[in-house]
Amino acid sequence: MGVITDSDVIYEDNHLIAINKRGGDIVQVDPSGDKSLEEMLSEYLAKKYNKPNRAFVGVIHRLDRPVSGMILMAKTSKGLDRMNRLFHDRAVEKTYLAVVKERPPALRGKLTNWLLRDRKKMITKAYDREVKNGSYAELDYEVLGQLDGFYLLKINPLTGRTHQIRCQLAYMGCPIVGDNKYGYPRGSTRRTICLHSRSLAFKHPVTEEAMCIEASVPEDGFWEKFNALLRK
Repeated sequence: MGVITDSDVIYEDNHLIAINKRGGDIVQVDPSGDKSLEEMLSEYLAKKYNKPNRAFVGVIHRLDRPVSGMILMAKTSKGLDRMNRLFHDRAVEKTYLAVVKERPPALRGKLTNWLLRDRKKMITKAYDREVKNGSYAELDYEVLGQLDGFYLLKINPLTGRTHQIRCQLAYMGCPIVGDNKYGYPRGSTRRTICLHSRSLAFKHPVTEEAMCIEASVPEDGFWEKFNALLRK
């Protein structure tokens, strides 16, 4: 990506800014040394508002590198602190879209697991019982439809664990398309997976206005086909 442009911005006010992240971009600096979304956004805001140095950007939440979609950042410390509190209190409704090849066992359901992070392999393992040092994870899913042998799922995670959606769907027998780290047969040459952060719904931390910010799916020749199912 390299830079952020106006077309990447979904929403902006004095305290918050929402970006439609491209799969493959990192949110914060990591050992890869690649430019992060945090850095790009700081440069974008500094240029837009003629700031001499980088603008303040506060990371509120994160998306895995191969995941696309809606990510919210803070432009002020007040916005950051208050949004962090909303996330901590689970007062933010998160909705994701995922494409899987295997048919889910039911049209809708709830997945509850205990997750254990393997830091050597950098993966998360799911268990159907409580395990030592494990973290409880819960999500709701709904099958929105089928297209060309693929299933489009709407996901609402009720907890926010590392790789939670990827791990829990794989444990259900439905690894996300492109996610060979969690059992899909083939990875993507673009280092992306078919998991998209669709929307965030919350009460604005300053104005208290009810907000629902939505990110369109990637225009990559695959995701667009599912827009017909989203319009139903």
